[in-house]
Amino acid sequence: MSLIEKFQTIIILIAVFIGLLLGQFNFIQQHAESLIIPFLILMLYGLFLTTPLKNLKDAFKNIRFLSASTIINFVWTPLLAWGLGAVFLADHPALWIGFIMLMVTPCTDWYLVFTSIAKGNVPLSTSVLPINLILQLVLLPVYLFIFAGTIETISVSTIFESVILVLILPFTLAHLTRIVLKKRVTLLNAKVIPFFASSQIIFLCLAVAAMFASQGSYLFNNLELISILFVPILLYFFINFIVAKLVGKLLKFSYEDAVSLNLTIIARNSPVALAIAVTAFPEQPMIALALVIGPLIELPVLAVVSQALLMMRKK
Repeated sequence: MSLIEKFQTIIILIAVFIGLLLGQFNFIQQHAESLIIPFLILMLYGLFLTTPLKNLKDAFKNIRFLSASTIINFVWTPLLAWGLGAVFLADHPALWIGFIMLMVTPCTDWYLVFTSIAKGNVPLSTSVLPINLILQLVLLPVYLFIFAGTIETISVSTIFESVILVLILPFTLAHLTRIVLKKRVTLLNAKVIPFFASSQIIFLCLAVAAMFASQGSYLFNNLELISILFVPILLYFFINFIVAKLVGKLLKFSYEDAVSLNLTIIARNSPVALAIAVTAFPEQPMIALALVIGPLIELPVLAVVSQALLMMRKK
């Protein structure tokens, strides 16, 4: 794990505070919102460009693992997220929506690092990465309409426009880039991909800073709501840890495969959800705040889970 990856959530939190400070200047607050979408498009363009979709067929070599991972991530987890929100966040609909958006998007990057630490099956975890990415892109607007629609009235056109702008557009541009540079593989692999791989966090932080600069005054008046998110987020991680252990045992997975399943269904992909949140709900920063707070809890949890799995293996 690189230094930037290790401190990614801290870097994002710093971007939040910088945005809040810049938002105290009227000129910046008035114009910051126009910068959010361009930065997000660049961030997600880099994400899609660096995701190995060519290995998509590898996921189908282990149908039991793929089925278990897909059902837990895209059927069980959305229901769990909605249920936990109903219990703990019913009085705070914006936080509830942000919580759901965070939990229905499986991670596509750092879960591989923790899988390796816990001595899991990294190639197997890597093989389902493209499946997780594609399904969350397709299903996120569906979850948002179904679950968030029960919390607040959400325009279908707003969701559709957001998905096209910050998901389909950068995904298409990334695919076109690969086609255009197909005969210049060295340039693509040695220059273009490494640049966008390392700069994703920069573009994300710029988007986060711009979003919080444009809505800083609202956040300063509602900071006490942050603590409300901790219990449902921790419960989500604990419940899915138990679910992964039970499913792995039921399907008689090896230790390595069980570790891969555990971390695949625990780790979440906050940048993708955050991109949709700040585009679809620019006037509700508490939704985005839930997606910033989530990783602050997630990374320590993943570190603890990986060590706990290693200890269980020794026993």
